[in-house]
Amino acid sequence: MKIDRLIGILSILLQQKKVTAPYLAEMFEVSRRTINRDIEDICKAGIPLMTTQGANGGIAIMEGYKIDKTLLSSAELQSILAGLKSLDSVAGTNQYRQLIDKLAVDGGTTQPDNHIIIDLSSHYKNSLAPKFETIKKAIDQRRLIAFYYYSPKGESNRQIEPYLIVYQWSSWYIWGYCPERSDYRHFKLNRLWDLQVLEETYEPRDLPEYNSQKQLTMPSQIHLVAEFDPVMKWRLIDEYGIDCYQMTNEGKLHFEFYFSSQENLFSWLLSFGAGAEIIEPKELREELLKVTEKISKKYTKHE
Repeated sequence: MKIDRLIGILSILLQQKKVTAPYLAEMFEVSRRTINRDIEDICKAGIPLMTTQGANGGIAIMEGYKIDKTLLSSAELQSILAGLKSLDSVAGTNQYRQLIDKLAVDGGTTQPDNHIIIDLSSHYKNSLAPKFETIKKAIDQRRLIAFYYYSPKGESNRQIEPYLIVYQWSSWYIWGYCPERSDYRHFKLNRLWDLQVLEETYEPRDLPEYNSQKQLTMPSQIHLVAEFDPVMKWRLIDEYGIDCYQMTNEGKLHFEFYFSSQENLFSWLLSFGAGAEIIEPKELREELLKVTEKISKKYTKHE
């Protein structure tokens, strides 16, 4: 991954003081153009690098500039390391463990008992880990990927320029530029199959800032008012927080929220069984009644 390479370049510069772009390109098995972009990114991050020409020229950290190793507190560093460890739980490798070892400076060791464990794996791990690694390599090599995608709107063959692997909404997504749609799209990895890395490469675009809220495919426009049985309190607190409901005089849990998809809303409500009831809007009550009637017919037609 690019972040590994950037850390590696900084590590080399700290140890050797000055190196050439061809040397870095050969070491990291990338083009000189990629190294030049990496140098620009490191400078943008606030670490001044200077490049000199000639026989003794090369790339070096500006004289007099020091990287403050105490910039991060021990607790902050441990939180970062815990996050890195969590990536191994889904990638199915120990490459981030190796990166953690590289980050341990002055011979220090990373402590296993930092009181934080993040496990991002799921029951999809066996199928997710290969996708994770394949997409990372495609991003690093700037190669297009193709896949077959299953969505609520149907099934389709897709092809994108991959840029980010994103964890949000409790799931993993690939975010990239879709030439067919002429726009950036995200795709859920669990719905993505027959993944292929194509020979065709692409020139990196000037990416817009990734904003998870802007990635919502539909605005949250369904205003749900519902009441839940008290035994469902743990579910509401778990999913929406301690202040998400009000207790009614009848002892019910009054809940209001905005949803973007009627399909997802119904799936969620039905997971409560008879422990949830829609109060408003009335049209939604009628639609859910139709759904439950269809379900009932499936189970009673053979009796």
